[in-house]
Amino acid sequence: MREQPVTPASDAAPARDMSGLYAGLGAYLLWGLMPVYLKLFEGIGAAAVLAHRVFWSAILLAAVTLILRKTPALLRALKNVKLLLWLLFSATMIGLNWYLYTWAVLNERVLDTSLGYFIQPILNTALGVILLGETMGKWRIASTILALAGIALMTVANGGLPLISLGLALAFALYSYARNRADVDALTGLFIETAFLAPVALWWLEIHGGGIFSQAPTMTLLLIGSGIATSIPLALFGHAARRVTLTTLGFMQYIAPSTVFLLGAFVYDEPLSASRLGAFALIWLGLLVFSIGGFRRRQRLAKAG
Repeated sequence: MREQPVTPASDAAPARDMSGLYAGLGAYLLWGLMPVYLKLFEGIGAAAVLAHRVFWSAILLAAVTLILRKTPALLRALKNVKLLLWLLFSATMIGLNWYLYTWAVLNERVLDTSLGYFIQPILNTALGVILLGETMGKWRIASTILALAGIALMTVANGGLPLISLGLALAFALYSYARNRADVDALTGLFIETAFLAPVALWWLEIHGGGIFSQAPTMTLLLIGSGIATSIPLALFGHAARRVTLTTLGFMQYIAPSTVFLLGAFVYDEPLSASRLGAFALIWLGLLVFSIGGFRRRQRLAKAG
C-alpha cells in the first residue's frame, strides 16, 4: 500500500504512520524471541505444536473479536469474496511459515531461520518489482546479486539449496504482500486467517495428536499460551502492514533475524561454519547496500520535494 501524502491541515496521517512503525517494531522483536518459547516444546512434534498454535490463536481471537465488538466488521469481511480469497492465500502462507519455523527451531536449525529472515527483505523488493511494477535501481540490483551469491555459497557448501531458509523467506514475503493488499483491519484479518486454519489443526490433533488435552497439565498450559505468543506479534504486524510500505517493513525486519542469529550462535551453540558465516556475510553486505540505496533515494525525494 502506498503511503498517503501528509497535509498541513491534519496530523492524523503521521500518527497513523507512527502507530504502524511501533507495531512493526514490536512484532519483529517478539518474533526474534520466539525460539525461546518454542524450545519449551522439544520432544513434541512440530506439526502438533503448530496445530496447538493455530487452534488456540483462533479461540483467543474469537474472544477478542467479541469483546471489542468487531462482529460487524467481521460480517462485512465475510461478504467480500475477493477479500476472503486474499486472506485464504495469506493464511496458507503463514501456516507454511509457522510450520517451517517451528520445525527448524525444534530440530536445532535456528540459524537457518535467521538466514531466511535476512533474505526476506530482498525478496520483498523482488515481489515489489514483479507484482507491483516497482523500479529496481542499481543499489537494489547490487544487493540482490550479493544475496544470491550468499545463497549460492550456502548451496555449494551444503550440497543443496538452503530450503528451510528460502521457504521461510518466500512464504513470509508472500504473506506480507497478501496482507498489504487485503483491505481489512488487523484483528479481523487475523481472525479470519486462523479460522481458515483451525479446522485443519483440530482435525490433526484429534486424528494424529492424541487430542487437544493429551499433554501433561503444565505442557498444555504452555501450548495454550502459544496461541497468545503467536497472535500478538501477528496482530501487530497486521496493523503495521496496512500503514507502512513493504520497504519499511523490510528494514524493520532486520530486528528479528539479528536476535535469532544471536540466540542460535551464542545461546543454543549451533555450529557456525566458515561457509555459513561467509553466506551470512554476503547477505549482510547485500542488506547494507540495500539500506544505503534506500537512504540515498529518500534524500533525493526530500530534495525534490
